[in-house]
Amino acid sequence: MAEPEQLDVLVERLERTAAELRSGSLDADRAAALVDECARVAAEAGAELDRRVRAADQGPGATGQLALES
Repeated sequence: MAEPEQLDVLVERLERTAAELRSGSLDADRAAALVDECARVAAEAGAELDRRVRAADQGPGATGQLALES
């Protein structure tokens, strides 16, 4: 899956889960499971964003290599 698509999928999952939680029609066990799911998906999205920031900080060079200074 392409990078922007992966983050979009995670955001959509969070939005759907949050909407279900806001509906107020859930029993306590289901609501607790959805809160856990939100935390897991949010952590996954955070990890993806961190990975992208690290990749951007490395610049266009090969991964794991430092650019030579002129």
